[in-house]
Amino acid sequence: MDAAERAVLDWFPFDVARMEAIGIEKDWFRPAREQYESVPMMRTLAAAMPADGARILGLTAVDISIPMLSFLFGQAQFNGPVALVSAARLRQEFYGMPADESLLLERLTKEVLHELGHTSGLIHCPETNCAMSLATHIGLVDMKKPSFCNGCGLQMVRRMSALQG
Repeated sequence: MDAAERAVLDWFPFDVARMEAIGIEKDWFRPAREQYESVPMMRTLAAAMPADGARILGLTAVDISIPMLSFLFGQAQFNGPVALVSAARLRQEFYGMPADESLLLERLTKEVLHELGHTSGLIHCPETNCAMSLATHIGLVDMKKPSFCNGCGLQMVRRMSALQG
């Protein structure tokens, strides 16, 4: 949670408030895939968003997916208020390797920036080191920097400035 909060505070003009954890419902689990559906999680986040909130970011430890993709590192409403990031596949243990807390926190930061970037209207970036680049496997997450490239960073500054009036 601290890494996600730092990422938000570094890039977004939002006050950060931590909320009570939202439970995961049993019927969101898909036994055939051994994953949870992300869409009901996002709906639940949307319903829990405070009236004065600009964004809501959910962090989960469970593996998530949507029917058309085998897994997700995260998901967001494009130009909307809801983002979700799963730490499940960001952990080294998922790949049969020893735990590495610092690597997990770096990966988490990258994916938080990525998903919140989508909520701010940013699309996937062709620069592989940009937080907004598409990552279809963990190696691509590791190639990213925990920041936006110059182009995406400039877009983000413009979009955030517009929000502030």
